[in-house]
Amino acid sequence: MQMTASNHKNVLKLLTLGLIFHVVFIASVFDCYFTSPVVHGMLPRRAGPGEAKRVVLIVGDGLRADLLFSVNAFSFVPSSPKIVAPHLRDIIQTRGAFGLSHTRVPTESRPGHVAIIGGMYEDVSAVTKGWKTNPVHFDSVFNQSSHTFSFGSPDILPMFAQGATPGKVDTWSYDEEDEDFTKDATALDTWVLDQLQTLFQNASSNDLLDSELRADKVVFFLHLLGLDTTGHSYRPHSKEYMNNIQVVDSIVRQTEELFSKFYNDEETSFIFTADHGMSEIGNHGDGDPDNTRTPLIAWGRGIRGPLPDIIPSSHDEYSRPWQLDDFLRRDVEQADLAPLMAALLGINYPVNSVGILPDADPTRPGYLLPREGESALVRLALANAESILEHYRVKHESKAAQTILYKGFEPLEEVSRDGKPSRVSWLSKIQRLISDERWFEARRETAELIKVTLQGLRYLETYNRVLIRIIVMIAYLGWSAYASLSIFPPPASLVSGRQRTTIRLATATILAIFWALFTAERAPWTFYVYVTFPCYFWQQFALHGVPIVVQQFKSSDRRGPFIGRVLFHLVIVVVVLQCMVAAYTHRSLWSIGFLVMGILWPYASWSSHVRSQHPRLLLSWMSSCVVTGIFPLLDVNKREDLYMIMCGGAMILAVGAGCTRLASNGPLKTLTPSEIIQASFILLAMTITASSVKSLQAKQGLPIINQISAWVILAVSSIYPFISKAQHSTPTSRILSLFLGFGVCFVILSISVEGLFYTAFTCNLLLWIEVEATVRSNRAGTASQNQGYEFHTDDIRIALFFLFFVQVAFFGTGNVASISSFYLEPVYRLVPIFNPFLMATLLIFKIVAPYVILSAVFATLNARLHLPPFSLFLVALTLTDGMTMTFFLNVTDTGSWLEIGQSISFFCITSLLLVWSAGICTAGEYLMVDTLLFHKSTDSRKLE
Repeated sequence: MQMTASNHKNVLKLLTLGLIFHVVFIASVFDCYFTSPVVHGMLPRRAGPGEAKRVVLIVGDGLRADLLFSVNAFSFVPSSPKIVAPHLRDIIQTRGAFGLSHTRVPTESRPGHVAIIGGMYEDVSAVTKGWKTNPVHFDSVFNQSSHTFSFGSPDILPMFAQGATPGKVDTWSYDEEDEDFTKDATALDTWVLDQLQTLFQNASSNDLLDSELRADKVVFFLHLLGLDTTGHSYRPHSKEYMNNIQVVDSIVRQTEELFSKFYNDEETSFIFTADHGMSEIGNHGDGDPDNTRTPLIAWGRGIRGPLPDIIPSSHDEYSRPWQLDDFLRRDVEQADLAPLMAALLGINYPVNSVGILPDADPTRPGYLLPREGESALVRLALANAESILEHYRVKHESKAAQTILYKGFEPLEEVSRDGKPSRVSWLSKIQRLISDERWFEARRETAELIKVTLQGLRYLETYNRVLIRIIVMIAYLGWSAYASLSIFPPPASLVSGRQRTTIRLATATILAIFWALFTAERAPWTFYVYVTFPCYFWQQFALHGVPIVVQQFKSSDRRGPFIGRVLFHLVIVVVVLQCMVAAYTHRSLWSIGFLVMGILWPYASWSSHVRSQHPRLLLSWMSSCVVTGIFPLLDVNKREDLYMIMCGGAMILAVGAGCTRLASNGPLKTLTPSEIIQASFILLAMTITASSVKSLQAKQGLPIINQISAWVILAVSSIYPFISKAQHSTPTSRILSLFLGFGVCFVILSISVEGLFYTAFTCNLLLWIEVEATVRSNRAGTASQNQGYEFHTDDIRIALFFLFFVQVAFFGTGNVASISSFYLEPVYRLVPIFNPFLMATLLIFKIVAPYVILSAVFATLNARLHLPPFSLFLVALTLTDGMTMTFFLNVTDTGSWLEIGQSISFFCITSLLLVWSAGICTAGEYLMVDTLLFHKSTDSRKLE
């Protein structure tokens, strides 16, 4: 395979198609496992006459349940109180009900509030809309109320005003600029209380406002963002987070006093909860149990008081530190809060709600204490069941109308003796039990109906899952087969014209059948794309790949050993890829991988001649692998450490200066002006970072001069290697220029040892070039690049090494396979105001920086082995989806939310990393093209 213009064009076509394919198929996990639950056309069901005139919903954004409930939760803080929230604890012990509200993933503010107020769980991809105004008009408790007064964050309130009946939801929000992570976030919470107080004061002079406030079925929503902001800035286990909980507790107490004074009645219900929790490092988003467990406390009109604990106990090891064992703990799912509020107000259940009224099950005490007693609970539960059943009916009829050979959900659709579906007969049975005043049996049947109906909804949502899974797996296998065509030379005899026509006709027929099926079922447009890719891949493999396989098989003298070698290498590849899969959960496997590369491989594979002739190279390679392998073993829960940040900057300077001198072809040389400029950038970044860290830790805010200077240095330093006119005599000097350029990123955006990892990783990669060149030259001699590329089985090992480095570039800095594993403290040195997309961009930039070095190294390695561009990467390209397929099959939407969140994170991260593996190789070839050409011409002149 010579890298002619035609071949170069084919490679770029392959890379472009691969990038598009992988990006598109990331969406397949959501189409397969997590689809939007929003449908329209349901008839609402009213939740009884109501118990209270108004409901006050208070959400402590980002509040962890254990830190609110536990005794001595902040014992590490000097002079900390034993009970951090005395008012809320008093409510639990004297006049309210409490428990946990279990959230689903993604544990973000938007999906959490949608579950609380709308009673529905958005699809997991809603994390990408976490801070946007809701583009989907779903029903909510706010929309069913007579009027809603909401106070809090501009990121949350608008989504419930849009889509509601015009004029029904009023919002009071502070400015986005007030969400400053470097300031005291409790001011955001006290602002909410001040606005509520002002609202009540204004009512004394505004008759219309007064009548709206005193009407029935009114909702007040107090969104307290301070805890979320404080948790991000200082982490949950901090004095600041403790102080914020105390402020929230005080706000709850003062809110009660305001309502008591203004209304002077006992017709108010209060619900206090959180949209999500907070992980140890101050983040959320995934299924970490600390993110999914939030507190729930309810009291006031219609809410039962505290009940003694039951046998077996409602408490577990998690709640033992609360020292509330004498009181019943009643856990709910987060979506259950919407029907609870609807029942308290006597309004319609939100039509999209799948929440279960906590009192539907007669065997478990709930939260309600209605005036009419047991009969009211039965009717509330029945209305809840009818609302969810209506949801099922609309989805069932839609699916039946769209699906060919549709099979209904048997427990609800089986025809009974009266000729009606069993769901209708079930409702009639419950009505008869109510008429006979057999309350317990009626509630039990209602609870069972709700349970079965939710199973029916899930049946409909997963109806096409098997088909999508099969298509996706065939597509990934097809891509691997298609990519492998670029490795082997085309056979002398291709398929005949008749066979070519037959293959193309068969492909078109299969594609037409699937498209017709999707059209009949009104499937999403993505389904058409999903099935197109595998059809194209397998068509190309049938046309060009099968003849290659046949030729290789026929050309082998002994077919048995040939098949054995193929199977042996296939097993090795599968085992290595599955070890990388396991390393997503067990980080120590990355370190074991370094030991295998650094110690086992040289002694198992290198010839004794290479080891004896290059002892310094062997020792350097082993040492580099061992040092770099230390980083995955370090604790991922890091604290901001200025000393380690400065050590990282110093090591970047030291390695850059040392390697720059050694990179010269001649004797040691002095640093060039360009190198001095780059070193100055790092020194300036270290100085500014030290100043910013000290200022932020002292809670003095971020000096504007520091912010501007950091942005300028980061931008200029990152661009400088690409615009500098410095002439690089060797590929290594070009790589070191990129290393210094992105070194600033690993000073300004580091929290601890990232700079040290960046240095060790780069040294390891530079040594990899020398090691592979030495091993290859001693094995096969130096081949001319003009002879083209001939596949060697050793190339599989190099490709696996490359994929290993692709993974380590991500995991080595301390990240884990989670969407909430990134530290935010360094971002505040550049962006102190809440700006999620800019913050995410900076985090991604930091992740990409090591890949720039890896891309340049891999392009250089390709050239040092005298191979055409992209040759080795084409081998890696055929292996990349071994991990992706495993993670796709492991994705789950059942089990614990930790398992669900991890399974999604694993798939998305490995897909993106493998997409980047294609992108960085393309980038590397273009980054290094001038230097490699210059170096090649220099070598040619020397030979002459």
